[in-house]
Amino acid sequence: MQTPDRNATLAQWIAEEQAMRERLQGPGSLTLAQVSQLTPAEFFNGIGNGELPSPPMGALLDFIPIEWSEGRFVFQGSPDAQHYNPLGVVHGGYAATLLDSCMGCAIHTRLQKGQGYTTLDLRISYVRALTDSSGPIRAEGKIVHLGRSTALAEGRIYDVDGRLYATGSTTCMILEPRG
Repeated sequence: MQTPDRNATLAQWIAEEQAMRERLQGPGSLTLAQVSQLTPAEFFNGIGNGELPSPPMGALLDFIPIEWSEGRFVFQGSPDAQHYNPLGVVHGGYAATLLDSCMGCAIHTRLQKGQGYTTLDLRISYVRALTDSSGPIRAEGKIVHLGRSTALAEGRIYDVDGRLYATGSTTCMILEPRG
């Protein structure tokens, strides 16, 4: 049975996703040199406002950025049968990609203009299987630590009822501008 709170949350999530999809530009990429000329806020706001192309990976797996702030990033998607493995559930790589993305982007939000990052370590714990009836789901990443050379973040995937599907953590190397 669906509760009024669940229905309101589901309606809000769907409306937020639709509004973002209407703003997003089609998939495309910037060069590393182009990205390094932007602050993280300029970069993510440019994507969210449709001024910059949206990342092709999101189009491939059908997930989009929903909200971001300094040290936090949220993607939303609805897994379906195209993401299934031979066992009839969503492949674990779908969750791993969403977690890698939200945690990496959370770190990116705190970098200085010109800095980059790369994933050194990615750990995923699967709590329950995703299916085509699980969505919409959200992948939320938050920074745990940002140092001079490395950053740590945590992430989780959950649905409108707050059910947890997977958690993750990452260590990323901070890359200084090439000069």
